[in-house]
Amino acid sequence: MKYSLIGKKRSLFRLGGYVCLVIILMISSFIVGSFLVGRSSAPSRMMEAPQLSGASHTSATLSGSAPLAPSISSGTDAGPSGGGEAGSNSTGQNTKASDIGPQYLVKTLNVRLSVKDTRKVADNLSAWIATTDPRATSTGTNYEQVGDNLYNISLTFSVQATRYPQIYHYLRDYAAHNGGHLVTFNESMQDVTSTYIDTQSRLQNLRIEQGRLQDLLSHAQALSDILSIDQRLTDVEGQIESDEAQFKSLTSQVTFYTVSVNLEPIEGAPTNNGWSVGQIFRDAFSTSLAFGQGMLGLLIWLLAFGLYIVPLAIAVWLARKWYRSTRRAAVIPKAATDVAGLVSE
Repeated sequence: MKYSLIGKKRSLFRLGGYVCLVIILMISSFIVGSFLVGRSSAPSRMMEAPQLSGASHTSATLSGSAPLAPSISSGTDAGPSGGGEAGSNSTGQNTKASDIGPQYLVKTLNVRLSVKDTRKVADNLSAWIATTDPRATSTGTNYEQVGDNLYNISLTFSVQATRYPQIYHYLRDYAAHNGGHLVTFNESMQDVTSTYIDTQSRLQNLRIEQGRLQDLLSHAQALSDILSIDQRLTDVEGQIESDEAQFKSLTSQVTFYTVSVNLEPIEGAPTNNGWSVGQIFRDAFSTSLAFGQGMLGLLIWLLAFGLYIVPLAIAVWLARKWYRSTRRAAVIPKAATDVAGLVSE
C-alpha cells in the first residue's frame, strides 16, 4: 500500500510537470506565431503610403458625381513593333496636358490580328484582360464561320484608363510573341478637357442658382412672383438633369476606354485537331507544375498550423506516457503483494 501511494504521488508530480511543459510550449508557439505574423505584415503597412497628386484640380468636384479621372496618354504614340505587313496609324487630337489642370481624353483602340486558331486566341485574350483589369467588361462578341472550323471573331472590351497602356502594349506585341500577323493597329483619341470642365462648372453654377431660387420661393408672397420663380426653378432643374447626364457620360468615357480586337484565321493554316507530342508535353509539364505547387502549398499550411499541432501531439504523447506509467506503478505493488502472500503461506 505504501509503495502504491508513493507511485501515485510520483505519477501526479510527473503529470503536473508534463502539463506545465505543454502550457509553456503552447505559449511559446503563440508568441512565435504572433511575432512572425507581425513581421510579415509590417512591410505591407510600411508600403501603404499616401500617394500625392502632382497636379491640382482647379475645378471643384460636385457632390454625388463620379470622381475626376485624368487619362494616361504616355507611351501610346509609338507604332507597333515587328510585322512588316502590319499597318498602324493614330488619329485624333494629340494635345499636351494643360499646366492648370488635368487632361481628359477619350480613346478607342482597334486591333486586327491574323492568327492560326482564332478561338483559342480569343479565349486567351479574354482571360488575360480579365486578369489584368478586374473591372474590365466585355461589351460585345461576334463569331462568323468562314470555313471548316475557321472563324472570324470580334471582341470588344471596356477597360480602365489606368490599365489601358498595359493592354495597349500587350495587344501591339501579341502577334510577334505568339505567332501570327498584326494586320492593323488603330488608336483614335479625342480631347474633351474643355467640355468636361465647362460642364462641371455649369453644373456648379446651376446648383447655386437653384439654391437661391428655392430661398426666394420660400419668402415670396405675391402669386405672380411665386409663379415666375417656380417657372425659373423648373427650367434650372431641367438643365441640371441634362448636364448631369452629360457629365456622367463624359466621366464614363474618360474613365473607361473601348478596345476592339478582330481576329481572322491565317489563310491555309491547318487546324490542330490531331495528336501532338508538343501539346502533350506542355500539358504534362503544366500538370506536374500544378502538382508541385499544390504540394508546396500543403507544406506551407502544415508549417503554419504546426505551431499548434506540435504542442497538441506532445500533450497526447505525454498523457499516454503518464497513463502507462500509472498502470505500471499500480501493477507492480499488486504483484509484490501477491508474491509476499505466497511466501508467507
